[in-house]
Amino acid sequence: MDVLKILSRGAKKTSSSQAFEFKPAPRVQDPQLYHDKGVKRKRDDQDVQFGRAHAEDEDPSLDFFASREPKQSKLTAQPAVIEGPSKDIPKTEPSFLDDDEVRQVLRSHRLKFTLLSHHEDRKAKITKSKKKKKDAPTVKPKDAKKILFPQPLVSFTQLRAAWKLSPRLEDNLADQGYRIPTEVQLGSLPVLIRPEKAISTTAAAELGIEPEDGIHFLAVAPTGSGKTLAFLIPVINDVLRRRAEITKDRVLETIIVVPTRELAEQITNEGRKLTKNTGVKIVMMKRGMRLPAEGRMESEDNEESNSESEDSNDSSDGSDLDANEQVKEATPTRADILVTTPLLLGNFLKSRTLPTVRSLILDEGDVLLEQRFLEQTLQIWSACVNPSLRLRCFSATMGAHIEELISNQLSKRDRDNRVIPLVRLVVGLKDTAVPSIGHKLVYCATEQGKLFALRQILHPQSSSASVPDMSLPILVFTQTIERATALHNELKFDFPVEAGGPSRIAALHSSLSDSARSDIVRRFRSGEIWALVTTDLLMRGLDFRGVSGVVNYDVPTSAAAYVHRVGRTGRAGRPGIACTFYTNDDVPYLKSIANVISQSEKQAGKTDDGGVPKWLLESLPKISKEEKKKLKQRGIESRRGNANKITTKSAWERRKENNRREAIARSKKRKLEGPNDDTQDQESADEEWGGLDD
Repeated sequence: MDVLKILSRGAKKTSSSQAFEFKPAPRVQDPQLYHDKGVKRKRDDQDVQFGRAHAEDEDPSLDFFASREPKQSKLTAQPAVIEGPSKDIPKTEPSFLDDDEVRQVLRSHRLKFTLLSHHEDRKAKITKSKKKKKDAPTVKPKDAKKILFPQPLVSFTQLRAAWKLSPRLEDNLADQGYRIPTEVQLGSLPVLIRPEKAISTTAAAELGIEPEDGIHFLAVAPTGSGKTLAFLIPVINDVLRRRAEITKDRVLETIIVVPTRELAEQITNEGRKLTKNTGVKIVMMKRGMRLPAEGRMESEDNEESNSESEDSNDSSDGSDLDANEQVKEATPTRADILVTTPLLLGNFLKSRTLPTVRSLILDEGDVLLEQRFLEQTLQIWSACVNPSLRLRCFSATMGAHIEELISNQLSKRDRDNRVIPLVRLVVGLKDTAVPSIGHKLVYCATEQGKLFALRQILHPQSSSASVPDMSLPILVFTQTIERATALHNELKFDFPVEAGGPSRIAALHSSLSDSARSDIVRRFRSGEIWALVTTDLLMRGLDFRGVSGVVNYDVPTSAAAYVHRVGRTGRAGRPGIACTFYTNDDVPYLKSIANVISQSEKQAGKTDDGGVPKWLLESLPKISKEEKKKLKQRGIESRRGNANKITTKSAWERRKENNRREAIARSKKRKLEGPNDDTQDQESADEEWGGLDD
């Protein structure tokens, strides 16, 4: 045996392992998704003043799956690159854009602000329409909405001078490498930080609103457009401002509600980077965590915890370790910002209230206000009883019924005849994918055809024109947990030993433990896992910057699910590929997906029919609302349970293996049960007769 040959086996590149080499894409210089270059700006000197002209100096290399790490050579030299003395920028109040310039900037970046609800005007219009129903035509809600044109954000370095951002928070943004704001940041940050400055006095008077009291905000922006930063910066700045003006005591001011634990961990990590050296504490809600709340249930829980501690002390033989641990658990956690899922916080609240919370943020708000999380989300909303509470809702998709639900809930909370306006920001077209993603529909006929197509993606040397060229790493979405597990078992030996073998692929779903899920996400971010098979658990909010493509192994159950799934690639303007497999069973449900692809490509300016051919779009059947609702709740019935397994083996081979497993199981069962009664009687008879004597 050649020991040297065995030890050096993994270092040699063979033809089978060359297909799994990474092809890192260059770093995107401008993270903005929409910027019509044809629109001329009158104040180009502000771009130079605030450092936008030097964006091309950024290092083009890509840190694979890594977070934005500070680069000392670039960031330390950045203030010297900005023209003019850097110390004068925070002291001088820069001149804001005039109305024409504001309209040009918002139009070039496809930003649309709408005053979504003004309750006094809405009630007046309703009463007026009832009195003069015959004389005047009814006013449609869309026609009654008014358009806003607030001041945009030119550069992150402008935040301190124009919008009075905390210097420490600005330093943390610079350390993280943030220079050019994305569209949602460009539009939302001025409105959320200083609405009285962003919205002009004249416009506020015409609309009958008072921005000094703050606003409720709803943002609909594409996936990967920087929504997390858009709501973290204002709330952190609010905490720092309150501590500087009022008191330095730590109280819970902001609650961020997200649908999944993975998204909560991601937001917490991003928040800790921004709160470095600021004294602001951001905490993720965990099981058993207690918060400073008010209500009748708190005293009862204290009594229960005391009785439990006494019982534990009696059974601990005088040891104080368990008592100390229980006292530690019973102590409320002090935090400024809390990130949680609806169920965890809802179970803690019950009849409690949170009077100190002034900002409630619903990230992925459309799913939080759907039937699955609606009860817990409204419970958290009702527990925030502070009259100064402001709602901020962010998502990539938002239906009209969700906007109506938010408006109705806000109207119920109006007190003292104070009407806080609800402002909506829409980036681009609603419910569409980002323009940097290329879409492809692949017809596979059967389930085995889908498995063959996926193997063509994993082995590019054998791919055909029907399957797009997609480099690793990739995300593969399935409909159910059983199918994700089966697909993982089918593909785990497709990776050669030289490339890492089965460790390069993993399955992630809600049946795994919290620690296992966190470990898989960590390994996927670090590049240890190249193909991650998952369910819709990961389709919302998670930011994997290195993902080059998304494969919809099973067709999404709705158009919104498709937008969120494919949004895991093409983050921050990087190119990405979204490939969707469909069979004969999927054809009746493909119309909504095809419409999203068509609208997304039109928005991106693509004239060819690369994603969805015109003949296919016209020939796809339409389904009723009831069928859409059933599909969204249950998915395709033929793929539930074990009715349609993911395997390349024939039915005869599977039946043979099943019979063999059953035979082995019956044999083990007979051995465990022992011999039967007839055998025992025969053995006892043999023992009684000793045989013939000699």
